[in-house]
Amino acid sequence: MLRIWIELICCSDHAQGKSRILTVTGEEIDMGTPARVVVLPADTSKLRVESLELPDPDPHQVVVKQFASGICHSQLHQMHAPRKSPVILGHESTGVVLEVGSAVTHVNPGDTVMVTWVPRQAASESMPPVAASLEVSDGTASSQNVFTWADHTIADQQYVVKVDPNIKTDVSAIIGCAVMTGAGAVINTANVQANESVAIFGVGGVGLSAVVGARMAGANPIIAVDLDDEKLTFAKGFGATHVVNASREDPVAAIHALTTRDDGFSFGRAPISGADYAFDCIGIKQTMEQIVPACRSGHFGARNGGKAVLVGVPTTKAEINAVDLLINEKHFIGSIGGSCAPDRDFPRFLEWEENGDLALDKMVTERFSIDQINEATDALANGEIAGRAILEF
Repeated sequence: MLRIWIELICCSDHAQGKSRILTVTGEEIDMGTPARVVVLPADTSKLRVESLELPDPDPHQVVVKQFASGICHSQLHQMHAPRKSPVILGHESTGVVLEVGSAVTHVNPGDTVMVTWVPRQAASESMPPVAASLEVSDGTASSQNVFTWADHTIADQQYVVKVDPNIKTDVSAIIGCAVMTGAGAVINTANVQANESVAIFGVGGVGLSAVVGARMAGANPIIAVDLDDEKLTFAKGFGATHVVNASREDPVAAIHALTTRDDGFSFGRAPISGADYAFDCIGIKQTMEQIVPACRSGHFGARNGGKAVLVGVPTTKAEINAVDLLINEKHFIGSIGGSCAPDRDFPRFLEWEENGDLALDKMVTERFSIDQINEATDALANGEIAGRAILEF
């Protein structure tokens, strides 16, 4: 019987990041890209780190060696949601391309990139991107478009954005969700203009990014609302002009007191007050129901009412005062991913960072290794992260 002996020695291919097995005949067999991936099992919220091999990329996929990934509240929602199969998590990172599929043309091996969950230029794509999935020890694990809680990832090319290789490769990871979602909601969804008033409910990583976006737009006043005095003080460092601790006072009343004007009146003949834009960066019932009344009233077509913008992922149902919405001609709108086109918007955010306007080194307040992932998510769930946390690989 002919027997072929295979040496159990893995060699490193630095160009592709692959494992190889060398046979006695000298033949090298590619074994995919080794990766350590955080997996959320189907039956528990306790995360595990699994060592596996990423497959070779399909024609439209890109394999990325990652430097850092953001840790987002959205993952907490996934961890506590019911599921029938394992899940792979994370949706913002910075890394370097190792391998590309045959149909990928916008990046090449060696390029510095960001991985994000929003298609980089959805308006011009001819086919929808495919969400990443992996075979793990307990089944097929799905993702919400991408997974970045891993030292290597594989993603549809539409979720991979080429960036300047000279960027900071750690803190820039949070641009792919936190900055994009918060700042994008201000400059894209709402299109805030100079001297318009803004109120931002919740000043974690997304809310702080919204504060920066409002400052860059020239908004005034910029009112930060939260339950934590330390977070509110922190928000002042990013551009908040006023702060409201909603655990001690009614934030809606406080916002109206800070924005009362004498150049007009409302449907009810009261002086105009309220924010031109109110952003909910949390998504709980209480804040979703506060942002509409916190907005300025309109008046009979002479002046439109303010805009309430839902930014945070909703975790509950909410009741909106339809009479207030109607009579005062207010608007209640959603903003998913800050209405961003990453190919267009990421260079702008990176320019803000280069100029010192974004201050990502200050916004990232905690750093964890992949083996500390449960510690990291516990800290986030317990409100112990002042700004934004990242995983470093």
